[in-house]
Amino acid sequence: MDATNISLEIKQQFDTMQAQIESQALTISKMQTLIQHYEGQLLYLKRRQFGASSERTNRDTGQLSIFSDLLGVAEPTPPPAPETEEITYKRKKRKGKREENISNLPVVRVEYELSEGERECLSCDTFMHDIGVSVRREIEIIPAQAIVKEHAAHSYACPNPKCEGIVGNEKNGSLGGSKVIVRADSPKPLISGSLASPSLVAHIAYQKYSNGMPLYRIEKGFQYDGVIISRQNMSNWVIKCTQELLMSVYEQMKSHLLRESVLHSDATTIQVLREEGRAATTKSCEWVHRTSGASGKKIVIYQYTQTKGQEHPRKFFADFKGYLHTDGASVYHNLPPDVVTVGCWAHARRYFESIIKALDDEGRKKSEAATGIAYINALFKLERDFANLLHEERYLARLEKSKPIADAFFVWAENLSALPQSPLGKAVHYALSQRKYLENIFLDGRLELSNNRCERSVKPFVMGRKAWLFSNTPDGAEASSVMYSIIETAKENGLHPFYYVKFLLEVLPSAMQSDIESLMPWCESLPDCCHAPVRKGVVKYEQLN
Repeated sequence: MDATNISLEIKQQFDTMQAQIESQALTISKMQTLIQHYEGQLLYLKRRQFGASSERTNRDTGQLSIFSDLLGVAEPTPPPAPETEEITYKRKKRKGKREENISNLPVVRVEYELSEGERECLSCDTFMHDIGVSVRREIEIIPAQAIVKEHAAHSYACPNPKCEGIVGNEKNGSLGGSKVIVRADSPKPLISGSLASPSLVAHIAYQKYSNGMPLYRIEKGFQYDGVIISRQNMSNWVIKCTQELLMSVYEQMKSHLLRESVLHSDATTIQVLREEGRAATTKSCEWVHRTSGASGKKIVIYQYTQTKGQEHPRKFFADFKGYLHTDGASVYHNLPPDVVTVGCWAHARRYFESIIKALDDEGRKKSEAATGIAYINALFKLERDFANLLHEERYLARLEKSKPIADAFFVWAENLSALPQSPLGKAVHYALSQRKYLENIFLDGRLELSNNRCERSVKPFVMGRKAWLFSNTPDGAEASSVMYSIIETAKENGLHPFYYVKFLLEVLPSAMQSDIESLMPWCESLPDCCHAPVRKGVVKYEQLN
């Protein structure tokens, strides 16, 4: 073999080895990237499970100079404190926290005194005088008590023989054939032929939908008090009361909600075991729609549907005209023309936060995600500064100060080179795909930077779901939606859920449709007992017994 062929063979072997080395180097690089990614995900999941859940972020990320560099303006800072002069005065002693905590409770005073015989001085037998009293306080709990309340309606017949053969008086619905019979008025039963009373059903609803107790625990609690009520009966009572009575209140609240011009919406899952044509493990949807902070009425409406299809929000908001705060779900992007979808900047920030939380302190300072967070944090910082402005003033202030920061954020995101499937790439893609919805915040001063208000209203349902896990039937799921709507709206308006639901169940059996408006949770005509445990100075001892 001549030297030329040997040289050519060596060169081919060299090229082959070089290609193998490059391929292995590329593989090693990919594996290192994957390892870093999985290590970051592991750290993120650990911090998510065991760390703090607050969305507050550390503003000292080393990225705050971006505003002066990219915008030509300084980072937003709070206004300087006004000049003050020192004034010396004596401050009146404030009530302690303990005194404030018990200021709403009725006081029962028990006096401990010596008898006349015990007041004689042990040294000289002189009668001692009362020179003062020492008082200690403790909170006494009066356990709930179940009683059987009998409604005994007496009937009366006229004994006069002259009245025989006369047609009876139908004033109270009873006739005695040949005699006049009148029966005394008595309250209509909540559920005919049932042991259920307004207070009993209100207690069941309060325990389940406000305190998150499943029916089997409520059943056990009743048993310890000597009351035997099956969970099936409790479920049937709640469903019947919502279908026949409380649905009118729910629909009236919904009508008021859709008359507003700024709303929030979100959704979560619910499992319903016996949905026709669907497996028991299939997830259904629970929608939450509520008013904004700018609204004069505080309303929260829950809605159960079998799926999370876009036809459901389209139908619900068919008659709504205004702005709707949502997350980035696509079901909100094809609503009726009169609905303007407003995106959530908190959702955009969470994508960048998930990256930061997966890094150590050094990595956070170097990460591009810190830049994205710094932009969005600056917007939230300005919102805190705008908190006391009127709506029109806030609208103008946002255009002047917030809009340039938002524009610079999107310019930065567009020019950022990040792999599409990387965490940073996904965060940037989400922000850019939601841009037109995120920028709608600048259309009206009443709008909010995030949809967190609605997410807080989703939480009571999610916490309750962890306890009772599922609904057995669609009727039960719909009843839960009605109960959650009434109870959470009552809370928003400063009412006690138990007393308000009890009041509704007492008056609705005999109420006319025209009376429903006066029963809304924000009406001032509601009795004081509905406000008792919430408003100071209203609690009366006899109301608690």
